[in-house]
Amino acid sequence: MAPNRSLPPVLAVDIGSSSVRAALYDFRGKRLPNTLARQVYVLETDLDGRAVLDPAELWRQTELCIESATKGWKNISAVGVSCFWHSLLGVDAKGDPLTAIYTWADSRCRGDAAELRQELSERDVHAETGCMLRASFWPAKLRWLQRTKRGVFRKVHKWLSPAEWIQWKLTGESRTALGMATGTGLFDPRESTWSERMLEVAGISGEDLPELSNTPTIWRGVPWFSAIGDGAAQNLGCDAGEEGTVAINFGTSAAIRQLREKGPVRAPFGLFCYRVDERRFLVGGAVSNAGNLHAWCLRELRLPEAPDELEKQLAARPAPEHGLTVLPFWNAERAPSWNEDALGAIRGLRQSTSAIDILQATSEASLIGLARVASLLKLHSSAKCVLSGGILRSESSIQRMANVLGRPVYASSEPEGSLRGAAIYALERLGVEPLRLKPEEPVRPERDIHKLYQTARRRQERWERLLRKPE
Repeated sequence: MAPNRSLPPVLAVDIGSSSVRAALYDFRGKRLPNTLARQVYVLETDLDGRAVLDPAELWRQTELCIESATKGWKNISAVGVSCFWHSLLGVDAKGDPLTAIYTWADSRCRGDAAELRQELSERDVHAETGCMLRASFWPAKLRWLQRTKRGVFRKVHKWLSPAEWIQWKLTGESRTALGMATGTGLFDPRESTWSERMLEVAGISGEDLPELSNTPTIWRGVPWFSAIGDGAAQNLGCDAGEEGTVAINFGTSAAIRQLREKGPVRAPFGLFCYRVDERRFLVGGAVSNAGNLHAWCLRELRLPEAPDELEKQLAARPAPEHGLTVLPFWNAERAPSWNEDALGAIRGLRQSTSAIDILQATSEASLIGLARVASLLKLHSSAKCVLSGGILRSESSIQRMANVLGRPVYASSEPEGSLRGAAIYALERLGVEPLRLKPEEPVRPERDIHKLYQTARRRQERWERLLRKPE
């Protein structure tokens, strides 16, 4: 593949759980000036584990983003889309929503997930689908909907992700590409087809899902490529698409992902294995509690709002010398333990404990969760770790990440990784090879401090085992 300088720009759309973004990218994979558009919406939550989006609001904001990003541009060459994995929406035969958009974070079906683990071997299901039998995935959600909303469940014509629904509304057709089907828990990434066993378990058939195809639909005369998962897009967007590179994204939640083309299409138990497309797959793990805990600490502990002051205080505290151990389970946790019933806890509080102690310890606990995922991946010592997300706003946090992992980390120069990844995917499908990002200098770990974090990790894991409820 080679750059095509005459190629009109591609439109990239990134549908997230809190906002949607759109922009135009040229043949090099570079965002065009003044085309970035962003609209936010509210994730509706409650104490019972509800975490849903309003489809009508998502549609309005997505439409606004697309119109803003393409304003003044008569020609584009294609559309690439990234969407948050595991999201579920039921629509009628006209494509009108019958349900809310249930996000991965909606854990009201955790009881149904537990029942599935009694009926089936989770290890066997994981080997077949690359997904765990947990509340994040469609089998448990569909079981819960059958049980609690039977009338609505029977009326649903198609179950799909919000990206496929948006595609339907804009192009008149909806297709599920391998990259989104693979995150449902109903798909076999080894065979690149639906799992008949898991469809039966979920109480649906292949006819209840959009056509499984990577063939694009047509929008305004150009190909609209069906969405890939946001995690896969993040790897592509920050140039972590090679075998020896690992993408670490630390935003509201966090994940480590390695894109592969060779070897068996499977993951260590507790991690995921998802298809990107026909030739590539992604292995890794995500933790639910990351930047959202940082935001909670800032809000509830009344910490200084001035970022520079907070950064100065954290930079002066490079090691875990606060005496606290945190189980960072404010939200139902995912990899590597998938302890969905665990609650957050802070151990070691004293009269002398300060708000900044709690902030530091809570942030470290999230980083330790990522380190546990990295251990299961058995990364080669030479693997390059590319870091992206909101964490890049804090130099001390980048250094802390390197210290916890015990590995050099490279800060990505791309602030919109999953959005750029959607553009890169579209360019690839058009036969164009974008230019690579300019490499950054690594932030290297401080070995003495890494040893302290290894001790903190063992302490955290020991306390989690003690408090874990038996299955």
